Amino acid sequence: MSDVNSTIRRKAKNPAFDMRMAAVFLVRYGMFIALALWMVAMALSSEHFLTSTNILNVARQAAPIIIIGVGMTFVMATAGIDLSVGSLVALISVLTAAWLVAGLPAYLVIGLVIVVGAMLGALNGFIITLGVPAFVVTLAALTSFRGVGFVYSDGRAVPISDPVFVFIGRGDIFGVNTPLIIATVVAVVGWFVLNRTRFGLYVLATGGREEAARVMGLAITRIKITVYAITGGLAALGGIVISARLSNGSPNAGMMLELDVIAATVLGGTSLFGGRATIAGTVVGALLINFVRNGLNLHGVNPYWVQVVTGIILVMAVLMNTVLNRKAEAWARANPDDEQEVSK
Repeated sequence: MSDVNSTIRRKAKNPAFDMRMAAVFLVRYGMFIALALWMVAMALSSEHFLTSTNILNVARQAAPIIIIGVGMTFVMATAGIDLSVGSLVALISVLTAAWLVAGLPAYLVIGLVIVVGAMLGALNGFIITLGVPAFVVTLAALTSFRGVGFVYSDGRAVPISDPVFVFIGRGDIFGVNTPLIIATVVAVVGWFVLNRTRFGLYVLATGGREEAARVMGLAITRIKITVYAITGGLAALGGIVISARLSNGSPNAGMMLELDVIAATVLGGTSLFGGRATIAGTVVGALLINFVRNGLNLHGVNPYWVQVVTGIILVMAVLMNTVLNRKAEAWARANPDDEQEVSK
């Protein structure tokens, strides 16, 4: 034991070891640092950036991405992906408006559409467990869900004026936007489930080494169906927030939203290959994307260039998440003393 402790102390005193740990820290928590630096830069360059109105407005815009991103984090933790969340938002938006117009109570509509979202997500998960790749299944669902929304609504947007939905989309509690409060509750519950429950451990084990998890007796099929059901339900909740904020139900809602959700999740450090996930990182990723857009808009940047920057951020996130993170961890695990011997 004394030999082990002395080895650890020797490495800790080694400058090369410190550099390795610093490299891993920068790669792993790079998005947190990037968000802080971006906010400082924007605060210094624009007097409107750090106003409470602007901050709360950006947070409200990020709320649906955070809500759905929590579900996507669980899916990616199992080495899966769900491309259908944006189209599911559109379908839920249409159903919400139609059922409100039909005279159903607002709280009943909210419950029904969340159940519909969870069931459609579970259907995706069930088909995936049959051996069809998640990319193919959810890509097909991406087309189908929005198509059903267009058929059901006949391509028309329906206004929403119910006071409950007005409060959900534009209300506030003690000055804090309702969408932000909903997103915070979802993120806290998601963090607890992923990090403090047996189910969260099983989800990470499934994504880390599925065959090993199966040998251990984990119900892989049930776990996958459950995480896709969770994502579907949270996509429905995100659809409710978006529809309430825009005061209408439209089959065009959530267009390309799946890319923002995936980008936020990957930016936050959740692995595309499963086994590693972080809810806090997903929240930071969603905020970073929206604060970057907001900062560029405040400086009058062409909106098309804002889309280009968003794409570049996604590529950088994938690069950090896969190549750089893997190389940094491999470098940190290497023995500095061995490298010094080789260099001699």
